[in-house]
Amino acid sequence: MQIFKFGGASVKDAAAFRNVRFIVQNYSVPGELLIVVSAIGKTTNALETIFSKAHGNLIYEEDLLKLKDYHFSVASELFSQNENRVFQHLELLFANLQEQLQNLVPDKFDQQYDQIISFGELLASTLLHHYLKTENLPAVWLDCRKYIQTDSTWREGKVDWTWTEKLIQRDLPEMLSNGNIIVTQGFIGGTSNGQTTTLGREGSDYSAAIFAYCLRAEKMTIWKDVAGLLNADPKIFPNTVRYPQISYQETIEMAYYGASVIHPKTIKPLADRQIPLFVKSFLDPESEGTRIGICPHEKLAPAFILKQNQCLISFGVKDFSFISEQNLSTIFHVLSELRIKINLMQNSAISFSICTDYDPTRLEKLIETLRDQFQIQYNISLQLFTIKNYDSESIRNLTAGKEILLEQRTRNTYQFACRA
Repeated sequence: MQIFKFGGASVKDAAAFRNVRFIVQNYSVPGELLIVVSAIGKTTNALETIFSKAHGNLIYEEDLLKLKDYHFSVASELFSQNENRVFQHLELLFANLQEQLQNLVPDKFDQQYDQIISFGELLASTLLHHYLKTENLPAVWLDCRKYIQTDSTWREGKVDWTWTEKLIQRDLPEMLSNGNIIVTQGFIGGTSNGQTTTLGREGSDYSAAIFAYCLRAEKMTIWKDVAGLLNADPKIFPNTVRYPQISYQETIEMAYYGASVIHPKTIKPLADRQIPLFVKSFLDPESEGTRIGICPHEKLAPAFILKQNQCLISFGVKDFSFISEQNLSTIFHVLSELRIKINLMQNSAISFSICTDYDPTRLEKLIETLRDQFQIQYNISLQLFTIKNYDSESIRNLTAGKEILLEQRTRNTYQFACRA
């Protein structure tokens, strides 16, 4: 039993879909296979733009038409016009999307976000399912919203593991034992009353790990456009190196600090059942990639991680008393209520500072809620750099010439926030 996960870059056009078919045919070992697929190309970004415009009563129809043309152009390259069913399915999905966009309610932004953005994965999985079938592969389309069950925490659904595993175990083993290849969606789940939820941005890795856990898979493979798990993003940092193997613990920490290769929640379900995770290149499937699992290793090469669009917020007491546990409790409670995640925090005698992803709406609500109790200052358009397994040379090279506003060092990790 194995799980393959293909991200948006691996299904960005017709040639990419053909490459997925090639990988499925040549690099899946004999046995049972479930495929998790993300929205194709930059579809999620496009849907976010469309949703934002529709929610603000702005004209979005041209953007929606471009997105529809994009999917139909991919379909036209993959299928002959005799394959009416796939074009009919795409038409139905876009008609449903249009209907939902026309019936948005102003005060349910996050809930409606999940209903709209999820169409990216539904479209991609529909295309891949039909394409594999036309290539004589026994593909079966699965609506993961009926199996990955979550609460109604919109945009970051919390998985009901017991119920999810029960539903998956009820139906999927028999489907797989019949020789079928299951094609399903990443990133999305469903509530008990049939609403769609999302698992957090870039959450398709997590979806694959959920299926791997519940099906007790022997391994899971994420197919990326890089050679494996690297010590840095090659688009940002020069001279990257690949980790041939790395432990669950190291990978969790790298994901937590913002490494883009693995979604932060992916590792725990795999580690709980000791399922190895392989990160391989869909551009070079013959290459070794990276194995993530239980493994000893000596000191690793420093890992460099960058988070853009950061906001540094400082809370100061108004009466020159110390920042107390009660002050911190008040601040943390509001951060939790507003779902503001802390990427770095530090306190002094009379102030407490955090670095977080910049969200103007949530920042405004935070200031409004706490302005009577604290003096609040903030800086936006910052960068947050993290070095895992740092040494003096890596710190010196990365900080050179930067205006650092906040820095922190532990035994294995060095972080600093600076102006972009």
